[in-house]
Formats: sequence, C-alpha cells, structure tokens
Amino acid sequence: MSGVDGLRAAVTGLIGLAAAAEQVLLAEAGLTAHVEPGSPQCWAAVPVIEHNTEFRAQQVQRLRAVRCGQHPPAFPEVDHRSTELYAELGAQPADAVARDSWRVAGELAEEMRLVSLDDLVEPERNAWLRGRQLWLQVVVRGFWHPTGHIGDYYLQHGQPDRAVALAEHARAAADYLRAPAQAQGMAAYNLACAQAGAGCLDAAEVALAAAIALNPDVRENALRDNDLAAIRARGTLSALSDTPSSGGPS
Repeated sequence: MSGVDGLRAAVTGLIGLAAAAEQVLLAEAGLTAHVEPGSPQCWAAVPVIEHNTEFRAQQVQRLRAVRCGQHPPAFPEVDHRSTELYAELGAQPADAVARDSWRVAGELAEEMRLVSLDDLVEPERNAWLRGRQLWLQVVVRGFWHPTGHIGDYYLQHGQPDRAVALAEHARAAADYLRAPAQAQGMAAYNLACAQAGAGCLDAAEVALAAAIALNPDVRENALRDNDLAAIRARGTLSALSDTPSSGGPS
C-alpha cells in the first residue's frame, strides 16, 4: 500500500468490514423480534453494537475538529463492567442501533475522505495525538475495537467457530486491502485472541507472533490481555515480546 489514495481506501475498507459484521450479528441474533438476555459480564448484541458506534462517533468528532483546525474533545475511559453503562447501552432499540451503526460508519468513512493526508500521517500537526498517527487511531476505533468486541460476543455466547471465522476474514481483508503493516498486525492480534478463546493455542501463538512482527505496539496489549492468558501461561509470550514498543493509539 502506498500513497494517499491507497491509505484512504484501506482504512475505509476496514471501517466497512467492521460495520458489516455488526449488521450480521444483529441479524443473526434476531433482535427485532425479542430482547436478547445479557449482563455487564456477558454483553448482548445490542449493547455491543451501540458501544462500538459510540466509539466510532467519537472518532468522527475528532476528525471533524482536525479539519476545522480545532482541538478535539477528550473522551473518558470506559468501564466495560459498569452496570450503569450496560443498562444505558442495552436500552436502545435494536432497529435504531442497526441504523446508527451504518450511519456513523458512513460518517467516519466520509471524514477519512475529507481529512488531509498531512493530518493523517504527521502526528506533529496535532499535539493531542502525542506522537501517534491519526489514520492509525481511526483503524483502532473503526476496525480493531469493534471487530474485537464482536469476536468476544461470539466467544462468550458459545460460538467460538464464528469468532475465529470473523477474525480470519478480517485478517484476509486487511491483506486484500493492502493495509499498512500496523493495521494488519491489529487484525492478526484479534485472530490470536479468537483462536486462544476457542482453545486453538498453537494457532494463536502463530497469529500473535505475526501480529507483533507487523505491529510491535500490540505487544503491550498481549502482556495484559485476558484473552491471551492461556498463551502467557505457556511461557512463550516473552519470546515474542522483545521488540520495543511505542504504545498504541486509542
């Protein structure tokens, strides 16, 4: 992947993949007909997608602020175990959540089209990025974060094959889109998490090694991520984690 058009195309494709996966999840869950049970410890589909959409909407606000020469607002950290947060997200109508997912994904893709290449790739233009690239932050909130949550949903609801299939599809799509190495590393990382959750630890180690090679920043996530506890217990993660990391975007 090279050039501004290639970067925009790759990131836009990843945003669209995540949004499509959300629509598939909502359709599979049949949420227009009944309310799916869930809890702060095991999220139902509606709060998962609503949470993903809120994160994308925050990134839309950031890109719009950048285009206008303004400092984006700060957003608080999210406690995924919060009873209040879960109740708020779960109270949204499923059909509205589905519509908002498409709408906000489209808005994020449009902002990717409008924002300047310099702002996307030169972090010194925006001090609030603290040395990180803006395009990579878009990938985090528009692709890595949402597909990771959908994979977690499938694992927690007894569908490990679906979690692995989604992650494999996302990994292949990142390659097809000729996404930059950092983005491909995020896709490989999600694949490792899904495979570990499905009990495929050998495959997960291979995927995690690829993820760290492509994007060393994911190493710090791997050292604390509950999804990879089984890999750490094997004692092999340290061998994969000796590359310095600069810290990933949020």
